[in-house]
Amino acid sequence: MLSWVVTFLVVALIAGILGFGGIAGASVEIAKTIFFIAIILFLVSAVVGLVRGRGQV
Repeated sequence: MLSWVVTFLVVALIAGILGFGGIAGASVEIAKTIFFIAIILFLVSAVVGLVRGRGQV
């Protein structure tokens, strides 16, 4: 999922350098949204992992 964030950020940088402000802005917003979704999913996963604890090995 974080690879999508990097992809959209690269697209935004290239579009910004070439002067396509609308595409660059949209790419940054998409990258931010995906990044925050990834952070939320990570935190939920960490909390669930802590609550469940380690099973017997």
